[in-house]
Amino acid sequence: MSVQTFEVGEDEEGMRLDRWFKRRMPMLSLSHLNKIVRTGEVRVDGARVKTATRLAKGQSVRVPPLKLAAPTAPAHEISPTDLRALQDMILFEDRDLIVLNKPFGLAVQGGSGTTHHIDGMLASMQNEHGGRPVLVHRLDRDTSGVLLVAKTRSIAADLGEIFRSRQARKIYWAIVEGVPKPAQGRVSLYLAKGPGMDAARPARNGAIPREKLEKMRIAKHGDEDARHSVTYYTVVDKVAPRLAWLSMKPVTGRTHQLRAHAEAIGHPIVGDPKYGAAPAKDPRRNDPLRMIPDAVEPKLHLLARRLILPHPRGGTLDVTAPLPPHMQHTFDLFGFDVKRFDPIEDAPE
Repeated sequence: MSVQTFEVGEDEEGMRLDRWFKRRMPMLSLSHLNKIVRTGEVRVDGARVKTATRLAKGQSVRVPPLKLAAPTAPAHEISPTDLRALQDMILFEDRDLIVLNKPFGLAVQGGSGTTHHIDGMLASMQNEHGGRPVLVHRLDRDTSGVLLVAKTRSIAADLGEIFRSRQARKIYWAIVEGVPKPAQGRVSLYLAKGPGMDAARPARNGAIPREKLEKMRIAKHGDEDARHSVTYYTVVDKVAPRLAWLSMKPVTGRTHQLRAHAEAIGHPIVGDPKYGAAPAKDPRRNDPLRMIPDAVEPKLHLLARRLILPHPRGGTLDVTAPLPPHMQHTFDLFGFDVKRFDPIEDAPE
């Protein structure tokens, strides 16, 4: 291999030199990289650098002949099937970002025992430089709807700041048990991580079911790990006293926030295996007026319906996701009209 010169791409803006090498030349060992940087064989725009040097778009990186390790299997196999599946999910796409319609039951990121997820599938969209789309936020495995993905790291950073500064407006739809009173309200609570339902009691095979591994609990200000959470909600339609269609606008973005808030006001989301099961002594458990019909599929009825935010290059991104099949079935069953006016749009920001 002879001396080569590479130009830093737009999606590599601000990347450390060592991470740039890891991305471009994954078989290069860290020890060899440190050596060629220390001896000045690696140059950026003709100047000596350190492995922690941040790169800028358009800079030239001089790379000497390298000793590369034997190739290893990729962490995620590039799959045409994954690519087709992602393409089928696309709600909106431009040169900077992609908005996906995440289906029910598909994890966004990997975890214990989770090998198939959107983050891994995005490897099928990598470009000729090895760059690939980057997740901007997350949804729970069983939450459907709008999921934002950036095509470059620089756009991901811009979108991340938009989310952190709460410029992103998110609207969720849910079907809940019973009908909340008042019909419009604000839920303001401190949440902290706690054990899931019956987490101390393993399943018959010795494993703890996934839905029982982690659950948010209501906490007090000052409690360890307690974080404030705020959600506005409104009843869009109802089948009193059995269930209601809620539109929900989270102001904060805590883990399981909407699910925990729905349970906290006494109206858990239909099909929620973690927050929807009432305790044995809770009168809701055997209330015939709040029993959910068997025709309703036992899946989480929560949809990330709409996402509105300023586009990093100007203008506004406003994308809406359709109902997933199981929620569409429930809407049809009770005669809910998706075109009905959604009062949450007038709720405070």
